[in-house]
Amino acid sequence: MKCSHCSRDAVYFQRHSGRHLCKKHFLNDFLKRVKRSIKKYRMIEREERIALAVSGGKDSIVLAHVLSKLYGERRDIELVAITVDEGIKGYRPPTVKIAKSVCKDLSIEHHLISFKREIGMNLDEMVERGERNPCSYCGVFRKYLLNKKARELSASKLATGHNLDDETQTILLNFLQSDIERLARLVPSKVQEGLIVRIKPLREVYEKEVVLYALINNLPLMVDECPYSRTPVRAVVRDFLYEFEKRYPGRKYSVMRSFEALIPCLQSMYPQIRLKRCKVCGEPTPKQVCQACELKMELGILGLHVSDGDYAYKSRQKSSKN
Repeated sequence: MKCSHCSRDAVYFQRHSGRHLCKKHFLNDFLKRVKRSIKKYRMIEREERIALAVSGGKDSIVLAHVLSKLYGERRDIELVAITVDEGIKGYRPPTVKIAKSVCKDLSIEHHLISFKREIGMNLDEMVERGERNPCSYCGVFRKYLLNKKARELSASKLATGHNLDDETQTILLNFLQSDIERLARLVPSKVQEGLIVRIKPLREVYEKEVVLYALINNLPLMVDECPYSRTPVRAVVRDFLYEFEKRYPGRKYSVMRSFEALIPCLQSMYPQIRLKRCKVCGEPTPKQVCQACELKMELGILGLHVSDGDYAYKSRQKSSKN
């Protein structure tokens, strides 16, 4: 099959547009949609230092490659990568290696932080000791550490590799679970002291297009799923969207556009909350104690006692382990 724009052989059939694309026009279209998303939400502007959450998986590696291609020559834009090692035996070590290698090839400053060193316990240990879903621990502590490290690096934005599939799954999942407040958190927010604004440059790109982009550019691909990621409800939503998109191409974009149309309403229903400082660690939180510290207390990493109506804490970890 020939490309819809030239005489070259097509490498991809874009079902929602009905176009066959060769390597050149696929890459042009891919980058065009990324640039359009960045411009639409003013994700990256002049004189910015962008922290990239680079796990070593396909999405984050493509994110690093794309932003390096678009902004690598800009003197007013600086890219820096952060990799979080949660401590998942057999899964995380290979991706950390990939993250280091890719950042070196792209000349992006790379920083590695770990649950064990920063929190006092790796994810495998948390799952063994705690009673919550593994994703509950991972999600909270990853966000906590990424924000903290990005702020320490003086980053103005934190970019993640969420693609169109990820975003539409989250939108529909929150809607089906009637969690409208959590849905409202997906709305791009204003800068708040201590909280680094998150951006998602790949939000208009299908997951399969991310994979093809990586293959065309000879990027290392780690497609294995996290052993803790088998969330039944999300899997059902993912499969439903896949079949719906297969039968009616472009419906994932419809879900995204519907969400965007609701943004003014969501902002009105759930206005931005003024953040406080966590009584334990000083990180931004809408409550007195942030979720990360609450989980630390549940896991026995932090001890708590109340004195004179205020909070006082002490660590149960030896100082040598901090």
